[in-house]
Amino acid sequence: MSTGVRVHHDRYVDSVELLGVTRRMQTSDVEFATAVMGTPANVAALRGEEFDDEALSAATPNDVVLAVRAESGSLVDAALEEGEQALSPTASTSTEPTERAPRSLHAALDALADANVAIVSVPGDYAALEAHKALAAGLHVLLFSDNVSVEDEIALKEEAEAVGRLLMGPGAGTASIGGCGLGFANAVAPGRVGVVAAAGTGAQEVMALLDRWGCGVSQVIGVGGRDLSERVAGRSARLAVQALGRDAGTDVIVLVSKPPSPDVARAVVAAGGGTPIVAALIGLPPGTSIPGAAAVSSTLESGVVHAMRLCGGRPPSDWSDWRSQVTDSLADLDPARTTVRGLFSGGTLCYETLTLLQPWLGDVWSNTPLDERHRVPAPPGAHVCLDLGEEEYTKGRPHPMIDSEARLELLAEAGGDDEVAVVLLDVVLGYGGHDDPAAVLAPACAALARPDGPRVVVYVLGTDKDPQGFDRQAEAFRHAGCLVAPTGARAALAAAAIARRQPEIVEADLT
Repeated sequence: MSTGVRVHHDRYVDSVELLGVTRRMQTSDVEFATAVMGTPANVAALRGEEFDDEALSAATPNDVVLAVRAESGSLVDAALEEGEQALSPTASTSTEPTERAPRSLHAALDALADANVAIVSVPGDYAALEAHKALAAGLHVLLFSDNVSVEDEIALKEEAEAVGRLLMGPGAGTASIGGCGLGFANAVAPGRVGVVAAAGTGAQEVMALLDRWGCGVSQVIGVGGRDLSERVAGRSARLAVQALGRDAGTDVIVLVSKPPSPDVARAVVAAGGGTPIVAALIGLPPGTSIPGAAAVSSTLESGVVHAMRLCGGRPPSDWSDWRSQVTDSLADLDPARTTVRGLFSGGTLCYETLTLLQPWLGDVWSNTPLDERHRVPAPPGAHVCLDLGEEEYTKGRPHPMIDSEARLELLAEAGGDDEVAVVLLDVVLGYGGHDDPAAVLAPACAALARPDGPRVVVYVLGTDKDPQGFDRQAEAFRHAGCLVAPTGARAALAAAAIARRQPEIVEADLT
């Protein structure tokens, strides 16, 4: 077996482009191929794949690394050449001079004098510096990068507040400002509900349901997953809530977060200035009071329901058809199949599912558990839900929202487990995601959804305006024999209903 490595020094390529380069190198003759940035974690992962090329020792986080393993040196060289071509810009046939892309923030500002938002997506070690530069230049910042320290986050948010700008992030994957989606965002109709979210796919679920149920969205502001923690103290969420409170196009605000500091959540709600705020706080301890909130909910679905009612909308309330589908799926299900296996690309959807499964099923193991006693690896016969966007699954490879193939091996593994009653899968549509996830995942689901196999429940998060097409994606999974859930919460309840053979669970009142 032969291996080869090539390093492009001082060149940054984002994960979507890297995925394209990787796919270009992956052919039937190649055993392993990848294109990654030369971060320590990625270099370590390549060494774990038995790449010992000297070039790896010189790779830095600023460098693109191509690595290939194949039967012969000629196959390795051919695949690396494919990667080189994929990295190179297509030669232009025009005789007009080409404009060089800006290579710094200030060069970009010279080219786009009216810009007011900077998106920072660089390795975490450099992200804070670039965000400080953008704030100093008078820009709002979407800090997409993660691996930014809490100390740097607090300093950035204090600076942002001092200069009257929003610092969205770090790790802010989703926003929609003035109808323009930033990061992973869904295409939605304009409406009167604004969203402030410390959870990326939580923001996407709320905006998608608002659109699908006919309400629409004014603005979506992502603030980063740590913002409502005690240390960060809601610095960005408070500014975002205040901004939406002044927005003439926003009548109701939905505040979205995984378990926040209750005191911080109360302070953020108090900053609303009279605009009704629905606090959709997943995992909030029962009975926690949030004074001033128009409603408090523990699921994303119920948060949207409350917001729509405040706007005079009519959210769906009859889940009997979904119950009928789940009931029909129980016919001929092997009694030995009793466990749930959830494979998620959305961390918030995974966490919400854990909160909904536990009352019905008891202990559920996860890599992001509600209780640290239930962290994977799980014992035999356990219920398991995995967030495949976490670092242990994304080292050296793109996020599963970008690379749908990342879940195929785990899907096959779940299908081969005779104790699994239901496989639960989310499929997140929108800008930044895979262009046709059903084309990759639906055939794998069809292989599982046989009469003697587990039932496959899929939740498609998206809208009919998304580039992938919500209806087309959902129909592909139905055609593959899957149950396609109406919301992320109802998908979780369906998993519990199938595992317990109690279809009435799917109609549980979540408000």
